[in-house]
Amino acid sequence: MSVLSAILQGIIQGLTEFLPISSSGHLVLFQHFTGQSGENSLFFGLMLHLGTLAAVIAAYYEDLWEMLKELVAAVRELFTGKFKLKTENPHRKLLYMLIVATAPLVLVLPLRGLVSGVTGDADIVVEGVCFLFTSLLLFGASKARPGKAGIEKMRPLHAVIIGIMQGVAVMPGISRSGATLSTGLIIGFNREFMVRFAFLLSIPAILGGAVAEIGDAAEQGIKVSFLPLFLGMLTAAVVGYLCIRLVRWLVVTNRLIIFAWYTLILGAIVVVVGIIEHFVGPFGLSGEAASVASSLSESLPPPTSLA
Repeated sequence: MSVLSAILQGIIQGLTEFLPISSSGHLVLFQHFTGQSGENSLFFGLMLHLGTLAAVIAAYYEDLWEMLKELVAAVRELFTGKFKLKTENPHRKLLYMLIVATAPLVLVLPLRGLVSGVTGDADIVVEGVCFLFTSLLLFGASKARPGKAGIEKMRPLHAVIIGIMQGVAVMPGISRSGATLSTGLIIGFNREFMVRFAFLLSIPAILGGAVAEIGDAAEQGIKVSFLPLFLGMLTAAVVGYLCIRLVRWLVVTNRLIIFAWYTLILGAIVVVVGIIEHFVGPFGLSGEAASVASSLSESLPPPTSLA
């Protein structure tokens, strides 16, 4: 993989991880049309997710620090017999609800092979349908009556429903942030809280997926050059951090309709292109052509300095 391709994918990941338009879906399309689909592309995509994980941690470090202190306090109370599940402490309740919302991801683990197959194959029709599903969720959220509820009103059932939608979003083309944000807004939670909850909820999901994929890569001997990997992750982290701030403003000012239309149009185009490719073959570079192009770009000598 060339450095330029890695940086471009880092930009795509950073932009689309937090905008409700599906980072995995956009990465799959980029890799599909540049002939880079396969096991290496799946691994590289998950490493880019670690870059955006760093962005979330940087943006919400205060919440994370407070929840860490509450976790330590809860463990101490558990051993001293003072632990109570019911709490009015907002950060402790936020911690509890995030744990409950993360639990449904366990049900997704048996489907990892299916998701990997969809992501790594040469068919993009499924991705197109998933983009359309994201569009449907965003249209529903943009039309929902503005809610006033925050963490104080969240119940375990609410967290489970949001968590299930995050589990559905493992499919490329279904936006994780779009699915969790939209579900929370439709339920009746306020916009500022749901942005915060959705981004914090992404941390265990991204981390768990990356750890699992690293293990698979080690077993299969997947290798990715260090420099493209590092630059791709760094680019994803920087762009992602800036994008988090943008999304906060977009959601609070109820501009999700922009992304609803975007994913609707993109999904329709991808479905049509995918169907056509079944008859005429892929439009992008073939794997062999992409490999030749990548080899040529990496073998070229650096430009001679004029200084």
